[in-house]
Amino acid sequence: MANLSDNSNLGDENFDLTTTSGINFWFDQGFTRLVYFFAVITVAVLLLMSWVILHEALPAIKQFGMGFLWGQDWDTGNQIFAALPYIYGTLVSSAIAILFAVPVGIAVALVTSENFLPTSLQITLAFVVELIAAIPSVIIGLWAIFIFIPVLEPLQKWLASTFKWIPLFNTEDPSGTNMLTAGIILAIMILPTMAAISRDVLIAIPKELRSASMALGGTRWETIFRVLLPSGFSGIVSAAMLALGRALGETMAVTMVIGNSAQISVSLLDPAYTIPSVLANEFAEAEPGLHIGALSYLALILFGLTLTVNIGAVVLVKWVGRKNQ
Repeated sequence: MANLSDNSNLGDENFDLTTTSGINFWFDQGFTRLVYFFAVITVAVLLLMSWVILHEALPAIKQFGMGFLWGQDWDTGNQIFAALPYIYGTLVSSAIAILFAVPVGIAVALVTSENFLPTSLQITLAFVVELIAAIPSVIIGLWAIFIFIPVLEPLQKWLASTFKWIPLFNTEDPSGTNMLTAGIILAIMILPTMAAISRDVLIAIPKELRSASMALGGTRWETIFRVLLPSGFSGIVSAAMLALGRALGETMAVTMVIGNSAQISVSLLDPAYTIPSVLANEFAEAEPGLHIGALSYLALILFGLTLTVNIGAVVLVKWVGRKNQ
């Protein structure tokens, strides 16, 4: 009778195996509260960072207002500051990086997730690509200066002499430190993010989809382009947006190869400047007042750009998810 009374609640419709209200689940409850605590701390730190940057930028905001965004003069001696050349350099260099990194990253993800190669070779290739993320950016910058630029410079000179009628290559004598070089270096640096996340997305796609596509007569490439890539589109977009977020904020390697010239030029073979680069070059020697305020204003703009990219990625992924349902 005792056993029957103990097991009588097994037929109860409200019996929940995942409940955490019992006294034996105090550890789970404590862990849940700890997770909530750290989540709140993360949000608080983010808000504190935003407040500090905004507070430091207030002198420049009051002095220049929204005109700071589209002005082009940066004269520390006369206390005249504007952000457009730096915004332009940041966006264009990141766009070049994404243009190169996305197709290469997807290709690497396909090669390392499908059975084109032996498993051991796939794992080795994926590990080597992900290893790029462990290389410090200053080391990549030094490699670019001593190895990559000497190899790339003759190609850039050929582009400038052969296709000078195209505005993108209309530079008299490119030196190798320019927008195109910075974009390619950024592409190399964000490739591990793009490739690793895309690979995980493709591996997570059920194998039944591949089998069903081929059973219906689809070729390997038809299956990839019509089944796998559309199925993993939202994850691949997320990978691209995360990679773009890193490209927008990359500092040392870009500073070493972009030329650091505050100008707006259509030609990719001209030197340029980015927001992280000017922050790295000038913040240590900046004087309190408008100079610090202008640099903080630039940091606030960069924060806004990265936040916009992440919000856009979330919206796009949700829109694609609703469309595919």
